Amino acid sequence: MLRRLGFLTIGLFDPVDPMTGHEETLRVIELGERLGFDSAWLRHRHLQFGISSPVAVLAAASQRTSRIELGTAVTPLGAENPFRLAEDLATVDVLSRGRINPGFSVGPPMNYDRFRESIYPDTADREELGYPRLERFLAYVSGEPVSDFEGTVGIETYSRRIEPHSPSLASRVWYGAGSLSSARWAGEHGLNLLTSSVVKAEGSSDSFATIQRRHIDLFRSVHPAGASARVSQGLVVIPTDSATHDQVARYLAYAEARLSRTRSPQGPAGLLFAPDIVGTAAQIAETLHAHAGFQAVDEVAFALPFTFKHDDYVQILTDIAERLGPALRWSGAMS
Repeated sequence: MLRRLGFLTIGLFDPVDPMTGHEETLRVIELGERLGFDSAWLRHRHLQFGISSPVAVLAAASQRTSRIELGTAVTPLGAENPFRLAEDLATVDVLSRGRINPGFSVGPPMNYDRFRESIYPDTADREELGYPRLERFLAYVSGEPVSDFEGTVGIETYSRRIEPHSPSLASRVWYGAGSLSSARWAGEHGLNLLTSSVVKAEGSSDSFATIQRRHIDLFRSVHPAGASARVSQGLVVIPTDSATHDQVARYLAYAEARLSRTRSPQGPAGLLFAPDIVGTAAQIAETLHAHAGFQAVDEVAFALPFTFKHDDYVQILTDIAERLGPALRWSGAMS
């Protein structure tokens, strides 16, 4: 039984008219709430024509919605200052009344070597981009001291911890893991796990679904919450029940163009991609029920394809909520 249904969007925009794309992203999130989705997630993109500041967009979305949870999947911490990010996310969490789900990755962001000097002009070679960066963020949002002073100076009052403090925010931090080692680390540190449509094969010839299930099982085996530790799956699914003939043709062409990368591990990192799932809600549900990764989760954040039109997203989200969700035994309350 699917307990929580969410979706993920990259929030594409035209570089000569960025307002329209950002506004459409907000409208998609509003639609998601009306359709009863439990969560909406933003993908983080630097130096691309997708959302570069998800915290700002989530702040706007928090004021245009009242129930749907809002997350990032994922923010690469290598381009962030954990201190400032903790302040920003805590602020938005307070404004949203506790609906923010920050998702992170560590390591160098994509194309980092091409812009790292712009972020760290004097310290790029000395920056720690691994797990300690995320551990610092977790400490900050948990309320641990970041200053050795607390008190009043003149009319100014100071705190030792990040303010505002949102007490439950740390429990809603997610980690995007695509390897066995990262899944283990996330579990050992008590985080929630985001799985996507990409995993590292790590020398295995097994299927994507089998490898993803291995990650999930390992994560839960070392997590303090055990089998009840939260895991969300993020495959690309495209239901066609209410789609026009033109939409169906474009959807199938999109999936076909991306199919070759799913047949074997790609690149030096050995990345294995999951096939996009296109078809009726009944067909997609049958495929998911047979998927070893899906069988281990009760939460999903289905990824919207990158390059589709706003009307396509409306059709896809509507079919997911009204047809695919029920086929997966999800019963979201319409708001």
